[in-house]
Amino acid sequence: MLETEFTPFASLLGGALIGLSAVILMASHGRVAGISGIVSRVLPPAVDTKRLPQGLTFIVGLLLVAPLWFGIFGQAPVVAISSNMVLLGIAGILVGFGSVLGNGCTSGHGVCGISRLSGRSIIATVTFMATGAATVFILRYVVGG
Repeated sequence: MLETEFTPFASLLGGALIGLSAVILMASHGRVAGISGIVSRVLPPAVDTKRLPQGLTFIVGLLLVAPLWFGIFGQAPVVAISSNMVLLGIAGILVGFGSVLGNGCTSGHGVCGISRLSGRSIIATVTFMATGAATVFILRYVVGG
């Protein structure tokens, strides 16, 4: 069974940095920090040339976090990922489908939407959190993964 270790300091710091980045993006560009929306605007067929530099900067910042972590702590962040490529592929498709169906992702709805008291975002966040909890329960205690 996959076990996770709760790290209160790292979790608090990570949450604060995510919130700070969302506030900075909203204050400086008037945009919600929804990753799926930002990525969709920099990829064909819906490239938004007006917001392309801001989107690319945001994505590059996301990609630089792991090397920055390595530079500060001298080791890569500990990540546990399934080696089951079929499972990962299905999970990726479901996450993408959910982002499209929900018109946003966890960062857009969960971080930015809830803080703006958006009813749609609150419902979306409750839905994906409940689905995630049910999935973990089924995989751990029903399937026995």
